[in-house]
Amino acid sequence: MIFKRLEFGLFVRFILLLGMMFVTVYYLAQFTWLQVSSGVLVMLAQLWELASYVTRSNNELARFLEAVKQRDFSQRFNEHTTNSSLRQLHYAFNLINNTYKQLHIEQEAQFQYMQTILRMIDTGIMAVDEETGEVEWVNDAFRKILHLPYLKSIDSLEPRYPLLHEALQTIKPGHSRLLKLKLQEGTSQLLLSATAFTMQRRQLLLIALKNVSATVDATETEAWQKLLRVMTHEIMNSVAPIASLADTLGRHLHLEREKYAQEPAAAPDPELLQDTEEGITIIKKRSEGLLRFAHFYRNLSKSQELLLTTVYVQELFKSITGLMRPQLEELGVELRCHVTPPGLTLYGDVNLLEQVLINLILNAKRAVLGRPEPKVILTAGQENGKTVIEVQDNGAGIPEDLLESIFIPFFTSHKDGSGIGLSLAKHIMLLHKGSIQVESKEGVGTVFRLSL
Repeated sequence: MIFKRLEFGLFVRFILLLGMMFVTVYYLAQFTWLQVSSGVLVMLAQLWELASYVTRSNNELARFLEAVKQRDFSQRFNEHTTNSSLRQLHYAFNLINNTYKQLHIEQEAQFQYMQTILRMIDTGIMAVDEETGEVEWVNDAFRKILHLPYLKSIDSLEPRYPLLHEALQTIKPGHSRLLKLKLQEGTSQLLLSATAFTMQRRQLLLIALKNVSATVDATETEAWQKLLRVMTHEIMNSVAPIASLADTLGRHLHLEREKYAQEPAAAPDPELLQDTEEGITIIKKRSEGLLRFAHFYRNLSKSQELLLTTVYVQELFKSITGLMRPQLEELGVELRCHVTPPGLTLYGDVNLLEQVLINLILNAKRAVLGRPEPKVILTAGQENGKTVIEVQDNGAGIPEDLLESIFIPFFTSHKDGSGIGLSLAKHIMLLHKGSIQVESKEGVGTVFRLSL
């Protein structure tokens, strides 16, 4: 529409200019110089007005573009001008100005919103020029953590916090570091993180600094509590069978002593002596295994080395049954063992493997309580060149939806459970480059398979 009106205006002015040229030429032929001079002056005025008419829109456009260049969107263009083409052009310019002003207001509001958030959070935030080390922006939390009134460059941190200055110089984008700094309130642990970004063709580094002393202390305390729970659980698992076996031996010896008091000349019962000897040997071995286990966990921060030896599975089962049978028989639980072939061996840490089997038998004992003819069966054999040990029970079984969670540390479905035994068993099997698997059916029983 603007261009059509412009073309119409040009056409009218061109016709008027041709008409004036015709009149001037007519008077020139009559040699009337006064009229000719007047005609020439009028044509010059028409040419000037035509040029002004053509360039008016360009001038307005140039003025608008200059305002955009200066980011000055406060200009208002007259929409009520007598020139209809300029009126529409001015309307378009004002519409663009209003749009940019609204976008600027929204950006400023968003900027102020982000500034408020960054000032309110307790994490220190700082933007640094990667090349110069100059601080572009820093929030109050950053200065408050380090007790600094202002911060212009990371180099100014070197006299007061040389360790932090070195970390800022060497930290890579996307990495984090835990620093221990001596602040006014005492030694604190600070988590330093860095992220790189580009703004206006400059490489900037966004630094985040957070005092995590309380969080680290709480995490360490929780870790120690969990470790103590593991230790307590495993010690109790070993001590209870030892106490049960010692009590059984004590009762037998007490009966033998009473018998000897009544019949001093009676010969000692060889079977009792053999049982006592075997019981003391089992208690000694389990005590040594318990000491080995405690030593194993005491060195968690070091490389965990296994005391690998050739283990005869028959002897392993004999030691386990001698330790666990008295406790199970008191509850009416039958314990059976089968090893095929009898000379089957494996290569592992006997003390830790005993700990695994004790945990599995205790879990089986809990599962079969209250079941008709409760029993726990230990079997061992070879499959695909590996030694496989199974611990089977005819207990209540494990619900299918819990099977994937039973090896998670501290997960338990029992009121008095700790959720430690199975996770520790899996950990020990992984140290042996082996595996532990479970098959269970509710109402039928559960089988744990150890492959070595």
